[in-house]
Amino acid sequence: MTTRLSIASAIFLVIAMLLPCTTASAQLRGVVKACVSDVKAQCPGVKPGEGRIRACVKTHLKDLSEPCRNVVLKAVTVKACAADVKKVCADTKPGLGRVKACMKDHLADVSAPCQEALANAAAGKE
Repeated sequence: MTTRLSIASAIFLVIAMLLPCTTASAQLRGVVKACVSDVKAQCPGVKPGEGRIRACVKTHLKDLSEPCRNVVLKAVTVKACAADVKKVCADTKPGLGRVKACMKDHLADVSAPCQEALANAAAGKE
Protein backbone atom coordinates (compact mmCIF):
# COMPACT_ATOMS: atom_id res chain seq x y z
CA MET A 1 0.00 0.00 0.00
CA THR A 2 2.84 2.40 0.80
CA THR A 3 4.41 1.80 -2.61
CA ARG A 4 1.14 2.59 -4.37
CA LEU A 5 0.74 5.80 -2.42
CA SER A 6 4.31 6.79 -3.19
CA ILE A 7 3.89 6.17 -6.90
CA ALA A 8 0.51 7.91 -6.99
CA SER A 9 1.97 10.87 -5.13
CA ALA A 10 4.92 11.01 -7.50
CA ILE A 11 2.67 10.93 -10.55
CA PHE A 12 0.48 13.62 -8.99
CA LEU A 13 3.51 15.87 -8.46
CA VAL A 14 4.96 15.26 -11.93
CA ILE A 15 1.72 16.15 -13.67
CA ALA A 16 1.04 19.05 -11.30
CA MET A 17 4.25 20.63 -12.57
CA LEU A 18 3.04 20.19 -16.14
CA LEU A 19 -0.46 21.61 -15.84
CA PRO A 20 -1.70 25.13 -15.19
CA CYS A 21 -3.19 25.47 -11.71
CA THR A 22 -6.75 25.98 -12.97
CA THR A 23 -6.95 22.63 -14.71
CA ALA A 24 -4.61 20.57 -12.56
CA SER A 25 -6.95 19.10 -9.97
CA ALA A 26 -9.43 17.34 -12.24
CA GLN A 27 -6.79 16.21 -14.71
CA LEU A 28 -4.51 14.95 -11.96
CA ARG A 29 -7.12 12.50 -10.73
CA GLY A 30 -7.38 11.14 -14.27
CA VAL A 31 -3.61 10.87 -14.63
CA VAL A 32 -3.17 9.05 -11.36
CA LYS A 33 -6.00 6.65 -12.22
CA ALA A 34 -4.70 6.07 -15.76
CA CYS A 35 -1.01 5.76 -14.90
CA VAL A 36 -0.48 4.12 -11.50
CA SER A 37 -0.38 0.59 -12.87
CA ASP A 38 1.79 1.70 -15.81
CA VAL A 39 4.34 3.35 -13.56
CA LYS A 40 4.39 0.31 -11.29
CA ALA A 41 4.98 -1.94 -14.30
CA GLN A 42 7.47 0.25 -16.19
CA CYS A 43 9.35 1.84 -13.30
CA PRO A 44 9.56 -0.78 -10.57
CA GLY A 45 12.03 0.14 -7.89
CA VAL A 46 12.32 3.76 -9.03
CA LYS A 47 12.31 5.88 -5.89
CA PRO A 48 9.99 8.90 -6.18
CA GLY A 49 11.63 12.30 -5.92
CA GLU A 50 14.11 14.48 -7.79
CA GLY A 51 12.35 13.83 -11.10
CA ARG A 52 13.11 10.11 -11.19
CA ILE A 53 9.52 9.01 -11.89
CA ARG A 54 9.14 11.69 -14.57
CA ALA A 55 12.38 10.56 -16.23
CA CYS A 56 11.27 6.94 -16.12
CA VAL A 57 7.86 7.76 -17.59
CA LYS A 58 9.51 9.77 -20.36
CA THR A 59 11.88 6.89 -21.11
CA HIS A 60 9.01 4.39 -21.25
CA LEU A 61 6.38 6.58 -22.91
CA LYS A 62 5.86 4.17 -25.81
CA ASP A 63 5.44 1.30 -23.31
CA LEU A 64 2.64 3.02 -21.36
CA SER A 65 -0.97 2.08 -21.88
CA GLU A 66 -2.81 4.26 -24.38
CA PRO A 67 -4.91 6.04 -21.71
CA CYS A 68 -1.83 6.88 -19.64
CA ARG A 69 0.21 7.94 -22.66
CA ASN A 70 -2.62 10.16 -23.88
CA VAL A 71 -2.98 11.87 -20.51
CA VAL A 72 0.78 12.43 -20.18
CA LEU A 73 1.03 13.83 -23.73
CA LYS A 74 -1.95 16.08 -23.11
CA ALA A 75 -0.35 17.40 -19.92
CA VAL A 76 2.92 18.14 -21.72
CA THR A 77 1.06 19.85 -24.55
CA VAL A 78 -1.05 21.94 -22.16
CA LYS A 79 2.09 23.19 -20.45
CA ALA A 80 3.93 23.93 -23.69
CA CYS A 81 0.93 25.71 -25.23
CA ALA A 82 -0.60 27.55 -22.26
CA ALA A 83 0.75 30.97 -23.27
CA ASP A 84 -0.21 30.37 -26.91
CA VAL A 85 -3.77 29.45 -25.97
CA LYS A 86 -4.08 32.67 -23.97
CA LYS A 87 -2.67 34.69 -26.85
CA VAL A 88 -4.23 33.05 -29.90
CA CYS A 89 -7.50 31.65 -28.53
CA ALA A 90 -8.26 34.08 -25.71
CA ASP A 91 -11.86 34.58 -26.83
CA THR A 92 -12.56 30.87 -27.31
CA LYS A 93 -14.86 29.31 -24.74
CA PRO A 94 -13.31 26.06 -23.37
CA GLY A 95 -15.14 22.79 -23.85
CA LEU A 96 -16.45 20.64 -26.67
CA GLY A 97 -13.07 20.76 -28.43
CA ARG A 98 -13.31 24.49 -29.20
CA VAL A 99 -9.83 25.36 -27.90
CA LYS A 100 -8.32 22.41 -29.75
CA ALA A 101 -10.03 23.53 -32.96
CA CYS A 102 -8.86 27.10 -32.43
CA MET A 103 -5.27 25.96 -31.92
CA LYS A 104 -5.48 23.80 -35.04
CA ASP A 105 -6.79 26.77 -37.04
CA HIS A 106 -3.93 28.96 -35.76
CA LEU A 107 -1.09 26.45 -35.80
CA ALA A 108 1.09 28.81 -37.82
CA ASP A 109 0.64 31.50 -35.15
CA VAL A 110 1.83 29.51 -32.12
CA SER A 111 5.32 29.30 -30.67
CA ALA A 112 7.86 26.71 -31.79
CA PRO A 113 7.75 24.81 -28.46
CA CYS A 114 3.96 24.56 -28.73
CA GLN A 115 4.14 23.42 -32.35
CA GLU A 116 6.68 20.78 -31.36
CA ALA A 117 4.56 19.57 -28.42
CA LEU A 118 1.49 19.35 -30.66
CA ALA A 119 3.43 17.42 -33.32
CA ASN A 120 4.87 15.05 -30.71
CA ALA A 121 1.44 14.46 -29.18
CA ALA A 122 0.01 13.72 -32.64
CA ALA A 123 2.86 11.26 -33.23
CA GLY A 124 2.37 9.71 -29.77
CA LYS A 125 5.75 10.65 -28.37
CA GLU A 126 7.17 13.20 -25.98
